[in-house]
Amino acid sequence: MEFLPVSKEDMTARNIRQLDFIMITGDAYVDHVSFGAALISRWLEKHGYSVGIIPQPDWRKADDFTKLGAPLLAFLVTGGNIDSMVNHYSVAKKRRKTDAYSPNGEPGLRPDRALIVYSKKLREQYKNIPIIAGGLEAGLRRLAHYDYWSDKVRRSILLDSDCDLLVYGMGERQIAEIAKRLKNGESIGAISGVPGIVYKTRDVSGLTDVLLLPDYKTISANKAAYAESFRIQYQNTDAITAKTLIEPYGNIYVVQNKPTKALSRSEMDSVYGMKFLNRPHEMYTRKGKTVPAIEEVKFSVTSSRGCFGACNFCALTFHQGRTVTSRSHKSIIEEVRRMTLDPDFKGYVHDVGGPTANFRIPSCKDQIKRGVCPAKRCLFPKPCAKLEADHSDYIKLLTALRQIPGVKKVFIRSGIRYDYVLADKKTDFLEQLALHHVSGQLKIAPEHISPEVLRCMGKPCKETYEKFVSQYYELNKRFNKEQYIVPYLMSSHPGSALKSAIELALYLHGNKLRPEQVQDFYPTPSTISTCMYYTGINPETGERVYVAKNPHEKAMQRALIQYYLPQNRALVIEALKKAGRMDLIVKLCHNKKFSSKI
Repeated sequence: MEFLPVSKEDMTARNIRQLDFIMITGDAYVDHVSFGAALISRWLEKHGYSVGIIPQPDWRKADDFTKLGAPLLAFLVTGGNIDSMVNHYSVAKKRRKTDAYSPNGEPGLRPDRALIVYSKKLREQYKNIPIIAGGLEAGLRRLAHYDYWSDKVRRSILLDSDCDLLVYGMGERQIAEIAKRLKNGESIGAISGVPGIVYKTRDVSGLTDVLLLPDYKTISANKAAYAESFRIQYQNTDAITAKTLIEPYGNIYVVQNKPTKALSRSEMDSVYGMKFLNRPHEMYTRKGKTVPAIEEVKFSVTSSRGCFGACNFCALTFHQGRTVTSRSHKSIIEEVRRMTLDPDFKGYVHDVGGPTANFRIPSCKDQIKRGVCPAKRCLFPKPCAKLEADHSDYIKLLTALRQIPGVKKVFIRSGIRYDYVLADKKTDFLEQLALHHVSGQLKIAPEHISPEVLRCMGKPCKETYEKFVSQYYELNKRFNKEQYIVPYLMSSHPGSALKSAIELALYLHGNKLRPEQVQDFYPTPSTISTCMYYTGINPETGERVYVAKNPHEKAMQRALIQYYLPQNRALVIEALKKAGRMDLIVKLCHNKKFSSKI
C-alpha cells in the first residue's frame, strides 16, 4: 500500500497523467482515518477516483498550488481538522506556540482563515476549475456567523472564499454524489440538490419546503435578529425534520440544503474498514519528524458518530448532528486486531468512543422515524421519558476487545456522559468502567455547579454530578481500587458572573478539590453559547444572559476556580471585594494545604 500522490513523481510512478481530484489541506498529511483530508481522499479512491494531496502549501507561493497540475474534476479545500483560527489563537487571542497537526508541532505552516486563503490562491491560478470546500472550518462557517477574532458577524465562508460548493457535516455521502455528477459531465453550477451542501444562487423561486432567514445586513446590525436566525438554524440540523435554509445577501442567496442522512452501520463499517498506513507521510519521517496529533489517535478507535448530549458550547449538533450511529462489533474488533500487529503497539487501546463514548444507539425509537425533536433535548434539563439508556451493546463490545490476544487494557478517554449512565437502570456499565477501563483517573465534565451557568450550558445539575461521583467512589472502594475523578471546569461561560465563580470556588474548597486545568469559555463558530456571548440572548428562550467580556473580569473568574494558587491571590481578593464577599478572604486565601487527590 502507498501514500496518496503528493508530487508529480508520485503521479508518474502510478501512471497518472492527470488526477481526478486534488485535496488542499491545512494539516500535515497523516494517512489515518481520524484526519479528514485522508479519510475523504481514500473514500474517493475507493470509489474509483485518483486523488492527490497538497498538505500545508505555502500560501505565499503559487508554485505550491500548481505542483500537481490541474485536476480533471475539482479541487477539494479544507482548513484542516480544526478551525484555523482556533488552531492559531488562544481564547486570549494570543498566538499559540505549537500546532499539533504540523510536523514536530511547528507553528505558522498554515495561514489565518486557511480555507479562504487557499481557495483564493487556487482561483488566481485556475479560473474555471471547480473548488469544493469542506471540513470543520467550512461547515461551522457555512452561513453568516459571529467571528470572535474580528468581533463581528462575517458572511458565509462560501462567499468570502472563491469556492463553488460547500460540503458540511461528515462528507462521505456528499462527495461521492458530487464526484459522480462531475464525472458524468454535469457542471459544478448545476449541482444544487444534494443534501448536506451549501451553494450560492441569484434565483430561489423554484425551491420548496424552505425557511427564509433574516438577511445578512439585518443580522449584522441587530443582535436580536442574529439570535433568531441562529435559533432557526439550530432547529434545522436533523436530516428528517430540517428544511432548506435561505440566507439573503442583497441579490445573492446562500442556500443550505437539508442535512444528509447519517451513514448506516454498514456504511460506517465501509468507511472505517478502508486501509490506511496509519502514520505521517514519509516526507516528514525521512527528516526524523512526526505529527503530534497522530499520537492521541493512532491506537484509538472511533466507534460512533453523532451526539444527543447537545451541550450549548459544543458545535457537534451543527457538524455531526444529534442522531447517533455506530459501527458493528466486527468492524471495530478487526481494527483492533490490525492495531495489535503494529510494532509500536504496547497492548493499550487508548480509547473506544466517539463524541460521547457511551452513546452507541439513538436516544429513542421515535428518533429513527421522526428525527430528533427540534425544540426539545434528550438529556436536558432532565432525561426525556422516552430516552433509552442502555449500555448493553457497549459493554459487549468492550468485553470482546479486552479478549483480543495482545490487548492488555482498553481505556475510555473520549468522555462519559454521566447523566446517561445514571439514567440506565442497570449499574453494570459503571462497574465495568471502574474495573477495566480507567487509567487511574476518570475525566468527566461537570463544567460548573451554579444552576444558572449549567442552565446556560445545557448541562445536568450539580446533584446529578454528585450522585455519579458517589457511586463511582463506592465501586472503587468495593473493588479495592485507588482511582479518582478529574472534573473538567469552565470559567466565564455566558451566565457566569463573579457570584457564580465564587459559588464554584466555595464548592471546590468545601470538597477539597484543586483543579490543575481550567478551560476559559472560547466562543467558537456555530454554538449556542457563542450566540449568547455575542448577543447576550439565549436564542432558545429569548432571555437575556449575563456575559463576562472584560478580560480582567474573566481573569478573576478563572483565578477563583484556582483560588489556592499563590499567583492568583491578588485577583481572588479583588474579586471577593468587588462581589462584597470580604468574609470569604480568610477561607479562600489563607487555606491550609490539603490533598490534591480528586
